Amino acid sequence: MNLSIPARALGLALGAACAAGCGQAAAAAPRLDRTRLPIAEPGRPAVSELDVRNATPPPRFEVKAPEQAPNVIVILVDDLGFAGTSGFGGPIPTPTFDRLADGGLRYNNFHTTAVSSPTRAALKSGRNHHVANMGGIIETGTAFPGNTGQIPNDVAPMAEMLRLNGYSTAAFGKWHETAAWEASVSGPFDRWPTRQGFDKFYGFLGGETNHWAPFIYDGTQRVEIPEDPTYHFMTDMTNQAVDWMKFQKALTPDRPFLIYFAPGAVHAPHHVPREWISRWRGKFDQGWDALREQILARQIQRGVVPRGTPLASKPDFIPDWSTLSADQKRLFSRQFEVFAAFLEMTDHEIGRLIQAVDDVGQLENTLVIYIAGDNGTSAEGGANGMLNEMTYFNNVPEKVEDMLKVVDKWGGPETYPHMAAGWAVALDTPFAWTKQVASDHGGTKVGVAVHWPAGIRSKGGVRPQFHHVIDIAPTILEAAGLPQPTTVNGTRQRPMDGVSMIYSFDDAKARERHTTQYFEMFGNRALYHEGWFARVIHKAPWEANPRRPLNDDSGWELYDTRSDFSLVKDQAATNPQKLDELKALFLQEAKNNQVLPIDDRAIARVNAQLAGRPDLMAGRTSLTLADGMVGMSENVFLNIKNTSKTITAEIEVPEGRANGTLIAQGGRFGGWSLYIKDGVPAYHYNFLGIERTTVSGTEPLKPGKATIRFTFAYDGDGLGKGGLGTLSVNDKAVGREHIPRTQPIIFSADETADVGIDLGTPVVEAIGAERRSRFTGRIPRLTVEIPAAAAAGR
Repeated sequence: MNLSIPARALGLALGAACAAGCGQAAAAAPRLDRTRLPIAEPGRPAVSELDVRNATPPPRFEVKAPEQAPNVIVILVDDLGFAGTSGFGGPIPTPTFDRLADGGLRYNNFHTTAVSSPTRAALKSGRNHHVANMGGIIETGTAFPGNTGQIPNDVAPMAEMLRLNGYSTAAFGKWHETAAWEASVSGPFDRWPTRQGFDKFYGFLGGETNHWAPFIYDGTQRVEIPEDPTYHFMTDMTNQAVDWMKFQKALTPDRPFLIYFAPGAVHAPHHVPREWISRWRGKFDQGWDALREQILARQIQRGVVPRGTPLASKPDFIPDWSTLSADQKRLFSRQFEVFAAFLEMTDHEIGRLIQAVDDVGQLENTLVIYIAGDNGTSAEGGANGMLNEMTYFNNVPEKVEDMLKVVDKWGGPETYPHMAAGWAVALDTPFAWTKQVASDHGGTKVGVAVHWPAGIRSKGGVRPQFHHVIDIAPTILEAAGLPQPTTVNGTRQRPMDGVSMIYSFDDAKARERHTTQYFEMFGNRALYHEGWFARVIHKAPWEANPRRPLNDDSGWELYDTRSDFSLVKDQAATNPQKLDELKALFLQEAKNNQVLPIDDRAIARVNAQLAGRPDLMAGRTSLTLADGMVGMSENVFLNIKNTSKTITAEIEVPEGRANGTLIAQGGRFGGWSLYIKDGVPAYHYNFLGIERTTVSGTEPLKPGKATIRFTFAYDGDGLGKGGLGTLSVNDKAVGREHIPRTQPIIFSADETADVGIDLGTPVVEAIGAERRSRFTGRIPRLTVEIPAAAAAGR
């Protein structure tokens, strides 16, 4: 479906007037009002003819996309910085990204919000992230507009606009945009993917997943993972996307599609099959300092960084590679080898999707936008990296000597790993900072490839205009010849904040149209305006507390990005008037976009009561469940951390020896389980995979009804304390043990609480997970209780 130049020129001219309600297919008859969605059906004609044989039916009303509207694929890789792809100087080959960039365009001044949920909401809506109520990740929502985590109805997603204009729509992979308290069987489902514009969703709702054992949904239904030791979610989601696309084009070849393809990769945990890892052994022994120099040289050679650009000094927290011990070098090199394999595999799987589109003859008129990162590379691995990322969230440091014991298993199912922060700084070359730091280009700037043979004449060029994720939705609408709607599903819409990028497709020197953009994330804040960049580094990912109070203006810096690409020449002292101008403009943008009040809290925002967001369990002291109630994330389950608890299971024991899980929360990398093994009841506490305690009975249960109760008496004030665990059968104590310590903040980012089975990875290896862990009897009633004082204090 190749457009001639005159037709294409006409289409783009019409598309440029989208704000006035015009489009590429404006000549279609009858003309539809696409500014109010859904498009209104015409009135039904009155019929006076009695006999149908003598009557002529009116034309059938059907909403179709504008003629020649392209298919659209938006690819959003997770946690990959500016230097992540080989096309942007990185050390890891990404042939799919490079293929698309060489056949289309590279954007080297494209920005994100610095963190996951905000970037995703801004990308899909075309509005600033606070306008979408996504000032932080969904797990840290607050009571203030701009930060609730609940996308409002007047910020309808671009996917819904396309769907209501005749597109087929599908999303695969990571979502991370459903308010934390809405992610349960009780919904509401308004902010689940299938009510945010997507006909099809196959993926996970949270911020990360175990790629060997993910908790995933098809629509709103949980998917049972196959018992296949080679299973990996990255391959699975690609298979699902390819199959959906082929099926859609087989049945409706003239209907364009939108695919949102958002891998959980390369976010931690870094999970990748061994055959991908082996080829990288020894490739990064030079360390992160030498790697930064090598990357910068390639970036300059490839034209994505201006000649003469110096490296920004890395943060003091990152040690020089030459000062590390042999053990540190060995461990850290292996961590990055696994990361490299993860990225290489991810780009390969993306390539399978692109090739499948090509194979069915659709690539020519498919607009592909490959965004290599929803933020900068993650430095949340801290100084040493982690065997188990959950240690980071529970403030438990891991030692190099302990991690080295399992270095050969790194990336496999026995690990949940992250890498040392020095590698993150390297992949954010030439900048200083990383993910979370919205006030540095290392936190926000990522490489982007745009490919559309039918719509872009230029091939292989670099576009230096400033752009932001809020520009993606307007770009797609213009490419499709669609206006920005004023009303969607009965709600008047807030206009998009972004601008279309199409003006730059065939004009490398076009004057940039996105001239002002604020940035804010957990107190890190900045403003871009006509080339100038004012910023404050408020808090690094590895710092427990902010560097200064929010009302302390002493930390502001000023850069001219037109001559200072890597932000190394602070002009705050020499140009205070310009700095004051941008600071005032930041405050104005903050007021206009619901950024205020700024919230720089960290741990406090994880606690729903302290943060002020809704909590399904607020004020509850008990939760009564039964067999088959599974898939409950920590955000919708009774919070049993840092307090006493009682679990009472009323069960029916089958003939023979009973086996299986009564209730479990978490998994291999932290959690607890009440279970029966060979007829004997037991409770097991798994502290971050580091320390395990079992409280067990001594005799098998007899067939029939039984009551199993476990009580935990918390040791006292403070977080993460231990306590005395007592196991009883029919009100008779059968086991007692002291549990030394407990996880204070989180068990898992993706594993759940389940009754009658342990989904995902096993809390108790001897019981197993999934089908193997299913209880062989019945559980008519199971109650989890905490003291009233604990419930009142949350």
